[in-house]
Amino acid sequence: MPVVTPLLIVVNVLVFLLELTRGDAFVTAWSAIPAEIVSGHHWITILTAMFMHGSWSHIIGNMIFLWAFGPEIEDAMGRGRYLVFYLVGGLVAMLAQVAASPHSTEPNLGASGAIAAVMGAFIVTYPRDRIKAVLFIFIFARITFIPAALLIGVWFLMQLVDAGAVAQVQTGGVAYLAHVGGFIFGAVTARFFERALA
Repeated sequence: MPVVTPLLIVVNVLVFLLELTRGDAFVTAWSAIPAEIVSGHHWITILTAMFMHGSWSHIIGNMIFLWAFGPEIEDAMGRGRYLVFYLVGGLVAMLAQVAASPHSTEPNLGASGAIAAVMGAFIVTYPRDRIKAVLFIFIFARITFIPAALLIGVWFLMQLVDAGAVAQVQTGGVAYLAHVGGFIFGAVTARFFERALA
């Protein structure tokens, strides 16, 4: 029975509700702004930003992905190590985004870097698993099982392509390099976190 994954979802939802009630000042205060971090200010936001979201669709999408992949990785690593893995994955992802755009004054926020780390761990730990998904073909929809390696692999390739497309221009929006950084961290370190449990 997963404990950490639902707890992370609850924390993300509570922080999002705080964002809704406290407004833009709260979001700006606790989001990671690369230019400020590079200049040595507001380092705590590298952590706090990973519990914040920019919209309802942002948090709903992220929490669906976390619930789809998190419980299996929590089970493989154990609760304590999974929590450390998730937090460090989020920190690495945010630092990757900061390194890519060190002079940006756009607020960066979202759990997707940490979730990308979970997805990276999932593809290494359970490469043959199949994920229940809704497949759309023109106007028809069908529920089917898709190999996790295919689903996550296509997602990662999309992040790489999109990161390359926006690497020269920082306009805000999706932090693709955070996704890439988190995913690589998760894929590379997953076995270490699992072995450390034994």
